[in-house]
Amino acid sequence: MNSQHNGLSLIKALSKAEAYQHEVSSISVIETHISWILLTGSYAYKIKKPLNFGFLDFSTLEQRRYFCYEELRLNKRLAADLYLAVVPITGTVDDPKMEGTGEILDYAVKMRQFPAGLTLSELAASKRLSPAEIDQLSEILAKFHQNIAVANLATPYGCSDDINYWFKENFAPINALLTDPKLQQQLQALENWGQQEWQTKADMMTQRKQQGYIRECHGDLHLSNMTLINGKVTLFDSLEFNPLLRWIDVISEVAFVLIDLLYVHEQPLTFRLLNRYLQLTGDYQGVSLLRYYLVYRALISAKVALLRQSQQNTDNKPLPPCLKYQDFIGLAERFTQPTPVKLIISHGYSGSGKSTLMAELAASLSAIHLRGDIERKRIFGYLAEQHSASTLNHGLYTPEASQKTYDYLAECAKDILKAGFSVIVDATFLELKQRQLFKKLASECNCDFIIIDVQASYETLCERIKLRQGDASEATLEVLDYQRQWAQALTIDELDFVIAVNSQTDKVLEALLTNDHHQLLTDVSQ
Repeated sequence: MNSQHNGLSLIKALSKAEAYQHEVSSISVIETHISWILLTGSYAYKIKKPLNFGFLDFSTLEQRRYFCYEELRLNKRLAADLYLAVVPITGTVDDPKMEGTGEILDYAVKMRQFPAGLTLSELAASKRLSPAEIDQLSEILAKFHQNIAVANLATPYGCSDDINYWFKENFAPINALLTDPKLQQQLQALENWGQQEWQTKADMMTQRKQQGYIRECHGDLHLSNMTLINGKVTLFDSLEFNPLLRWIDVISEVAFVLIDLLYVHEQPLTFRLLNRYLQLTGDYQGVSLLRYYLVYRALISAKVALLRQSQQNTDNKPLPPCLKYQDFIGLAERFTQPTPVKLIISHGYSGSGKSTLMAELAASLSAIHLRGDIERKRIFGYLAEQHSASTLNHGLYTPEASQKTYDYLAECAKDILKAGFSVIVDATFLELKQRQLFKKLASECNCDFIIIDVQASYETLCERIKLRQGDASEATLEVLDYQRQWAQALTIDELDFVIAVNSQTDKVLEALLTNDHHQLLTDVSQ
């Protein structure tokens, strides 16, 4: 509000129906640490508090006006139907008018009010968050990140020093609120890890900016800022108040969502989201920085949990342990610890059900899923579901194109393993030299090597190929018959690494996960 006005008095006056130009069913107020949101039934109005936190400055009427328009601009990208306009608040503090005329007291962002109880955080808390919402979210994020503005190299946005600053900025506020020596030691270890990891990855961060991965993102992408409207996932409340926190690496934004999903114990959905996003964008290079950004995002959420608990402590009594803080700081710690990784490849004819099974297995094992059909298309400039009109041994399916595809898959797999994540490479692997390439890679990376041999009857293979629609694979019945003629069978030496499954049976994933073959499929996420 203007400095001479009392913000609470204005909000109280705006809680009356006569302050509005439209019909009001009821009025309620949601208060955050930086704004008030007035819910009127059909519309919601967001008013910024006259505050200055240094990284956020809403202290003058002109600044609040500017940031209202920024909020409108940014959120129109993802929720155009939700965000309507910036409107003036006029009249007097005791008798204000929303969208009135005359002297302007303040400004509000006008939005359509959406149904309560359907944010993705609420769905997750009640175990109602499903793969359907996660698939929508991955597609929205991938499309959004590929179309938003890219940071100019001359700007400070996304510079490695800037990234390091915001990572380190979390520690002082947290440390000031900790009294338990063990928690203080844990925090110090995280700070030490962060500094060392930054020094190791600073060149990669610089390279990411040069390659255009620093973009004008949403900036505050946690599950409470996502909701279902008419069954569609809608992202709202982009971060408008500080561009340094919004112009970030796209993989940092993805990490924010992943940490939130892990916090609500949705691990399979976490890796389903990550794998679908990576398959849509091809940004496997970003996995090299993923642990750093997962720790960073977990630290932010831990800090916010601790600060909120402190703000609610009005009587200055000793505070109980903050469980939310401990959960998030535990997640941060988890991603600083080295874990055993695995290199898993599939083996089987087209139509055997490899891709479906490997996607489910990757989600269950917290692994990255590299799908050969998708990456083959990407290498040669095609979208995953775009038909190349290639024929047997021509176009995308010559021996040379196949070799290029497997070499690229090996290159990606190596980077993922080095980043500390297990990887599942999903392709036919019908040639011995293809399997040997990845066995050698596993040996070089000192990790377990597993071949999942996915089997199905010839009749089933044919039926699945005939019914396949909208898939990255272009395999035909002719291709299947050709595969069966020239495929090189698994050798005796390979059998020690093989787990065979029949994809026609029920609960094939469950059977695969309970197979105790050398205990190689121990859940790497634990």
